[in-house]
Amino acid sequence: MSKALTQDLGGDDDEEQGLPALPSGARNYMTPAGYARLRAELFTLIDDERPQVVETVHWAASNGDRSENGDYLYGKKRLREIDRRVRFLTKRLELAEVVDPTVHHGSEQVYFGATVTYVEASGTERTVTILGIDEADSLQGQVTWVSPIARTLLKSREGDELKLVTPAGVLEIEVLHVSYPAPG
Repeated sequence: MSKALTQDLGGDDDEEQGLPALPSGARNYMTPAGYARLRAELFTLIDDERPQVVETVHWAASNGDRSENGDYLYGKKRLREIDRRVRFLTKRLELAEVVDPTVHHGSEQVYFGATVTYVEASGTERTVTILGIDEADSLQGQVTWVSPIARTLLKSREGDELKLVTPAGVLEIEVLHVSYPAPG
């Protein structure tokens, strides 16, 4: 039997979303805010957007010839996109382990949810916040807990000198400051 006939045509939802896959066997660590955002997106898709698209597709289908019906064709495509995103969000939320970084407020040790300022040997100072895979935004100075910098920083303390392995070689860094959000 041809391998092409046996492969899963559904695809991997993680790859389709353009997000990194979770490390095998790992939980999907997230902050309470990140969890709330994903959950809100899921319910918006299910309760608001999907019913509107279903109504549009139903209306377009009742107009007759579906082969050249733009509303029908676009609506069906959009339904597939929504369903794919709903499956993805459901899977990620099922695996979610919500970690509240405020419990470490005042600590000098780096854990999930920490905002860490470090200096490279060249004198360049950087600040990153360690968050979950589904909530980190590199443009905002946020990194995932599985990134090389986060893995290097985790469990370190203020004043620690660390070696960060990069594609360009080993980079020496020093942890200057660690902070967490204040309990609300």
